[in-house]
Amino acid sequence: MTVLKKTRALFITAVASGTMLNPLNSSMISLALHSIQKDFQLSFTTVSWLISSFYLASAVAQPVTGKIGDIFGRKKTFLLGLTLVGLSAFGAPLSTTFMMLLVMRLVQSIGSSAIYPSGMALIRDHIKEQQASALAVLSIFASAMVALGPTIGGFLIVWGHWPAIFWVNFPFVIISFLLGWYMFPKDVKKDKETVKNLLAHLDFLGIGLFALGMIFSLWFLLSFEAKIHYFSAVAGIIFLFLFVLREIRIKEPFIDVKIFKSHPKLTLVYIQFILLNIYFYCLFFGLPSYFQEVMGLSVEKSGLLMLFMSGVSIIISTVTGKWTDKAGVNQPIIAGACLAIIGGFVFSFFFVGASSLVIGGTLAIMGLSYGIGNVVLQVAMVKESPKAIIGTTSGLFQTCRYLGSIFSSIILGLIFGEQISAEKMKIVGEVLIVTGFISGFMSLWFSKEGFKFLKFGRA
Repeated sequence: MTVLKKTRALFITAVASGTMLNPLNSSMISLALHSIQKDFQLSFTTVSWLISSFYLASAVAQPVTGKIGDIFGRKKTFLLGLTLVGLSAFGAPLSTTFMMLLVMRLVQSIGSSAIYPSGMALIRDHIKEQQASALAVLSIFASAMVALGPTIGGFLIVWGHWPAIFWVNFPFVIISFLLGWYMFPKDVKKDKETVKNLLAHLDFLGIGLFALGMIFSLWFLLSFEAKIHYFSAVAGIIFLFLFVLREIRIKEPFIDVKIFKSHPKLTLVYIQFILLNIYFYCLFFGLPSYFQEVMGLSVEKSGLLMLFMSGVSIIISTVTGKWTDKAGVNQPIIAGACLAIIGGFVFSFFFVGASSLVIGGTLAIMGLSYGIGNVVLQVAMVKESPKAIIGTTSGLFQTCRYLGSIFSSIILGLIFGEQISAEKMKIVGEVLIVTGFISGFMSLWFSKEGFKFLKFGRA
């Protein structure tokens, strides 16, 4: 069933208002940590697990819930995810202990993680015309929530203390649930015997090995900010190795790892998306502290400067969707990588000590790069994914986003150490240049037009 033009906007709104919940809740919590720390009388290290656990759970849950959606139905999985987010929004403000709040936060993470892969699959299956433009809408919603999440969280905390950042989920959950209930086509009905057979063939051991491998690996990466946990690194490698061995040997794997060899372009998309998010989150996490500690700017002015990057990113996303619909993915992928390189050089040589106008212009270039890359890589992932496992591949795509954000926090921690300075920001610029060049070479590798360009240059 293809969605008619009249109902297209409502269909996309149903998906977008649900998929935005994960980025909104992952960024909004940052300004609430201080209040939660005081209320529960905890150390900052302890309360920061509200952020770390969300990343860990999301990185694991995205592909797992995507697989569940592929097997049992995308509409059911989407609506179930919304229900879990609603449950956490109700239960978290009632938490009497930090452990209860942490559990509610994990429920929120798993629920919001189930929404994205199912939503991507629904759009792939039912939005046939101008699909890239539809995916651009999801990208705009997600980018806006990442960028505006801390600001929204700040206003909500002033209004209703930290429970308000959970209450705000209700209107989005209700809108998405009602629209999804009426707009999404019914999943193919399966009898009880079919469901039993599906459960019997679901690779629970593979899911378990993947989950343990990701949890220990991400725990190791997150430990760079304090005391490094070498044991978790070893455990992560062992579990992921066992996971790959199992997935190669069984007939119905949780993730068919052979797909990375049979679909090399999909693999390139994942790697480029990790690089794109390393680039973006190095700026997103690093710049606010630089503006306030080194330049002495207020929180308000720092936020306004950040809007040069996030605002341009949101605006260019709509253009990129239409561009990709007409020209395909190759040109935008190369353009986004080239802008990343240019932005890295401008940042390294002109950013430190510059006027607000130059800073804004530099961030606008980087916003162009991220906005283009975010949309076109999402479209490329959908294009290169086998239809039967689009939920699983979409989940892995989001896992790459979390890997990029975690790698960026490690990079900033190693560069800044205990204090941020102008010289250290120049080192961040060098990292951005290297990241941009790697992404640029990969975009040429991905694109046949890139090979033609290289051959033309040699001639």
